Amino acid sequence: MSPTKTSGAPAEVELTIGGMTCASCAARVEKKLNRMDGVEATVNYATEKAKVSYSGDDLSVQDLIDTVEATGYTAQEPAPRQTDTAAATEDEEGGELRTLRQRLVTAVVLSVPVIAMAMIPALQFTYWQWLSLVLAAPVVVYAGWPFHRAAWVNARHGAATMDTLISVGTSAAFLWSLWALFFGTAGMPGMTHAFELTVARGDGAGNIYLEAAAGVTAFILAGRFFEVRSKRKAGAALRALLELGAREVTVLRDGREITLPTAELKPGDHFLVRPGEKIATDGTVVEGSSAVDASMLTGESMPVEVAAGDTVTGATLNAGGRLVVEATRVGSDTQLARMARMVEDAQNGKAAAQRLADKISAVFVPVVMALALATLGFWLGSGAGLTAAFTAAVAVLIIACPCALGLATPTALLVGTGRGAQLGILIKGPEVLESTRRVDTVVLDKTGTVTTGRMTLLATHTARDTKESEVLRLAGALEHYSEHPIARAVAEGAAARVGALPAPADFANIPGLGVQGVVEGHAVLVGRAKLLAQWEIGLPEELERAGRSAEAAGRTAIAVAWDGEAQAILEVADAVKETSPEAIRRLRELKLVPILLTGDNKAVAESVAAEVGIDQVIAEVMPEDKVEVIKKLQAEGRSVAMVGDGVNDAAALAQADLGLAMGTGTDAAIEAGDLTLVRGDLRTAGDAIRLARRTLGTIRTNLFWAFAYNVAALPLAAAGLLNPMIAGAAMAFSSVFVVGNSLRLRGFRAS
Repeated sequence: MSPTKTSGAPAEVELTIGGMTCASCAARVEKKLNRMDGVEATVNYATEKAKVSYSGDDLSVQDLIDTVEATGYTAQEPAPRQTDTAAATEDEEGGELRTLRQRLVTAVVLSVPVIAMAMIPALQFTYWQWLSLVLAAPVVVYAGWPFHRAAWVNARHGAATMDTLISVGTSAAFLWSLWALFFGTAGMPGMTHAFELTVARGDGAGNIYLEAAAGVTAFILAGRFFEVRSKRKAGAALRALLELGAREVTVLRDGREITLPTAELKPGDHFLVRPGEKIATDGTVVEGSSAVDASMLTGESMPVEVAAGDTVTGATLNAGGRLVVEATRVGSDTQLARMARMVEDAQNGKAAAQRLADKISAVFVPVVMALALATLGFWLGSGAGLTAAFTAAVAVLIIACPCALGLATPTALLVGTGRGAQLGILIKGPEVLESTRRVDTVVLDKTGTVTTGRMTLLATHTARDTKESEVLRLAGALEHYSEHPIARAVAEGAAARVGALPAPADFANIPGLGVQGVVEGHAVLVGRAKLLAQWEIGLPEELERAGRSAEAAGRTAIAVAWDGEAQAILEVADAVKETSPEAIRRLRELKLVPILLTGDNKAVAESVAAEVGIDQVIAEVMPEDKVEVIKKLQAEGRSVAMVGDGVNDAAALAQADLGLAMGTGTDAAIEAGDLTLVRGDLRTAGDAIRLARRTLGTIRTNLFWAFAYNVAALPLAAAGLLNPMIAGAAMAFSSVFVVGNSLRLRGFRAS
């Protein structure tokens, strides 16, 4: 996004921030930018972007970048968005993620033998400790470099995070091992780690902790890699939106049809849209009439009839006849492009939950540092000697670095997401889980979420002596030859009820009214009451009453007549999914307040809401207004979950505290959501929230035990009683517990 500025108005720019390792880094950059005169900034750790508004003629984008870099991070204006999926995917996999993968592979390959030699006496050959040093050094220095760099940046700003804890602990273990090998007795031939957990004061000069330094680095790098890979998907919603539009368009120039890339369209161009094609860009119909399926963008379940003079929106589907459209808005001015910007803004404004490990580390690290200094001072003051004092102080730093910290979140996520996938629930990442705990309101899109999203024949009302099977056979035969979405619903419903349909003769489509033809010797009319009126056919009172009742319930009433008499009224509507009422009941059991939010008309929305048991309805809402509805609910102090499936829901899904996308919906909605319900069954929304809450609880328990084992051993370290086996055992036991606790999620059951 290039800086935009009008006279007297603040300029806006979006910066890509590099080097952030946690939510506190984002808060630090944001605080630094906001200290500048005339600057308002929000920084999102999940998307790695800063949205900055600045005023004043003496400020430039470079000034903003310099400020971020002075804080210890990198900043640049993002490159133009790529529309080619392959190129975008390659860009995602590049840079930070590729480097992190290399560091992780290095750490795992080299640390496994180091841990094995330290923990298994049978592998401790004569000079095993020196091989351990050779293998561990690249792990601690190269693979662990992101932690050391982040710790240095944090230290410069007087802050402590999980990275500080990792860096201090692994560095202390490695540097002490170096001292013990070169200046102590640990480097002597035949040195071994006896496999005993006895608590006794020993000579620290004979101990090495290389397995702790290498193991902790490898474990936590694995967690960081999976987190970054998940975070890299933040821009996928925008790509999915931009790919919805037509790639090519048939333009009419000088009486000829020319096929061009959509990007080359200009305002004023006339372009052709054939039945079944997407409309290339926003415009006005200048020739032809058709039904346009705009449910993807607007949420309206009924196709919209358009004719000359009507406006149409890019990326919607021409479901009927041939149209010639004059382009009015192209490129970044179209409604689709505006919706993409709305999704991006919503993602930037949605702050990721600060990692629990960082919150704990902010308190734990200063306490450990103070304890290490106190231990050093105590032993020096007691006359125990410099070596004994440093042995105890360093032991405190080593034991305080919990390797299970790196496993706490990834293992719970791995098992939780795996179990979710079996149940048709996809969880995107750890930042999603924090939101599920607080959610108290669930906003549901109608079309495709609570309803099936397609027109369905729901009921048939016949005249006094007319058989329903005959109505369906004759009406279905005619509608089978029409491309209109309502006609398809009638034809499919008729075929399902009466079987094979006869072929009509003299079929004719009457634009905007219906169809006519001859079926089995009967002159048949199917369509609006106006079509019958043109043939001077009136509706009997019972059929007229049925039509009014259907329209009052938000359904479409279709009149059927043959041989000069009205025979039936057919009701067509977007049918409610069979599972929706039960799904709403389950959401209420989770203490969630359901709200129906739709772009469809109020009568339709209220009818659907009454059928499934929803009390609050917000209808006739444009896509851009859906975001405002979510914001308004959030401003009231509510924590909002949004369930949707269409492009028109994407920005609202991104804005909501928790976005649940139906897997049967559009890619844009799926990518903008935090959780995906693969089967499109609304009942799994309740299961998804329960699973996410259970997974969050498991992560919290894991983090507690990741620290608990190490905290329990701190007094031993401070007393100078810590030996390498106790340090290794604390690392192993805490890791085993964390993995075992996470595996309990496999027992989660759907309600």
